[in-house]
Amino acid sequence: MSRISESAVAHRNGTRYMIAYINMWQGGEASEATHLKWIRSMYDFMKPYVSKDPRTSYENYKDFDLGINEKGRSTCFKQASSWGYSYFKENFKRLVQIKSKVDPGNFFWHEQSIPPLSHCDLKHELGSIRIE
Repeated sequence: MSRISESAVAHRNGTRYMIAYINMWQGGEASEATHLKWIRSMYDFMKPYVSKDPRTSYENYKDFDLGINEKGRSTCFKQASSWGYSYFKENFKRLVQIKSKVDPGNFFWHEQSIPPLSHCDLKHELGSIRIE
């Protein structure tokens, strides 16, 4: 993995392991509560062994504890940065620029998708973030 540049795909340099936590169940709310409690306890158990300061995640391994887009609402760059940099490192700024060009209406949305620059971003200083 380290042969691929960090500027191409984040989390390549120095990554030794990637862990996917999967917990599936069938049943009602009681079953859901039991399984969510179990997966949270697994996260807590693994904390000493995973990345921290900052906590990061590979882009295809959703970690909703890092932050999420609120359903039906536009997420500003500043808000999305909470998880954007955790997933994409410095590539996040470049990916926001691309998303703003190819999907300004945010059709390809999910809980941790990259947002296009929007009206709320115009109110904040974005530094090098701009659509070119």
